[in-house]
Amino acid sequence: MKILIVGSGGREHAFSWKIAQSPRVTKIFVAPGNAGTAQEPCVTNINLSKIDDLVEFAQKENIALTVIGPEAPLAAGIVDAFQKAGLKIFGPTKAAAQLESSKDFAKKFMQRYGIPTADAQTFTRLDDARAYIKKRGAPIVVKADGLAAGKGVVVAQTVDEAFAAVDAMLADNILGEAGSRVVIEDFLDGEEASFIVMADGAHVLPMATSQDHKRLCDHDEGPNTGGMGAYSPAPVVTPELHARIMREVITPTVQGMAAEGIRFTGFLYAGLMIDKNNNLKTLEFNCRMGDPETQPIMMRLKSDFVDLIEHGIDGTLDQIESEWDRRCALGVVLAAKGYPQKPETGAVISRLEEATEVAREGKADAEDVCVKIFHAGTKEESGNVVVSGGRVLCVTALGDSVRMAQKNAYAAAEKICFDGKQMRHDIGNRAVARSEK
Repeated sequence: MKILIVGSGGREHAFSWKIAQSPRVTKIFVAPGNAGTAQEPCVTNINLSKIDDLVEFAQKENIALTVIGPEAPLAAGIVDAFQKAGLKIFGPTKAAAQLESSKDFAKKFMQRYGIPTADAQTFTRLDDARAYIKKRGAPIVVKADGLAAGKGVVVAQTVDEAFAAVDAMLADNILGEAGSRVVIEDFLDGEEASFIVMADGAHVLPMATSQDHKRLCDHDEGPNTGGMGAYSPAPVVTPELHARIMREVITPTVQGMAAEGIRFTGFLYAGLMIDKNNNLKTLEFNCRMGDPETQPIMMRLKSDFVDLIEHGIDGTLDQIESEWDRRCALGVVLAAKGYPQKPETGAVISRLEEATEVAREGKADAEDVCVKIFHAGTKEESGNVVVSGGRVLCVTALGDSVRMAQKNAYAAAEKICFDGKQMRHDIGNRAVARSEK
């Protein structure tokens, strides 16, 4: 069977790597892909981005099913277009994708269905937003209503920082239409976790838990990014908390969407904040797998990913179970110089082959260690792999513990060279501290 994957990031590289392992798959196309996807067996990158062109390609190539990675095509209605053409595709419709494409829609939806979340209000007028910030005080969170490629959330530590954020969005229009409306919500303290499930409109199949690191620098300092690293599983999500999340967040969301006549099919990602007393609040919804959470999750998935996707499309997720590697997986993102504000592109990336071997040094059994370098912002140019985006690579490794996965990932990540390379050195530290108490 032939598979089409839409996207160009580390998430899509992880998808293609995992799907290529299915014995039923003969060919994978990634649109547009990156330098890493191009190196995977049976994968071909195609330079297509327009929805109509992708529909035509899928029909011409007799694509068995399509998987959507990023949020923009979902918000633009790619699923609706494929379904109208009679093509199988896994992802939410444009109406369902509002859970991510509009922070205001998501917040009001959560309030309607009693899903735990921070108090918030939505504003289009600058004076009203400033007055609300002054009344609530800081720290406080300012979010662009629309999609902003991971750059639409400001966690303001002072009132002046919050003022600057709403000024930039509502007055200076730095995010365009995405920031023409802002959601201002109470700051929540605690530990974040990413809870991702597959949904078929009625049933859900949980994926492995994970935890992302959004801040650019060590100790959760610096600006917010799309994600600087992740690991799976997330020890903060205990079995008891897992059951509560399903009961209080995931099930009400899928059932609530259905009650409003919107069948949610695809990946549903709840970003959660869990405080020291195990109280949980929903920070946001994404309507796709996270990046970089996908990379460690795919490393741990032992089931045939294509089988899971087919059950998701067919509405039979209640008839299948997923199988997971008992080991932990951890991914470290290597970002470009200037990221996230003004990433610089064009730098040549070297020592990639050395990086994949370094963690095996001194190991009698190669199966004890597994390191995979997932590409994101890369392309091939004159025989070299060069930086083409903000988040460049995600070096992901398995280990018998979080500490071992961390050690393996960093041993490989340190080997990779390109000018201006940025990376955090504390990915997974919270999980290590929890597991070694």
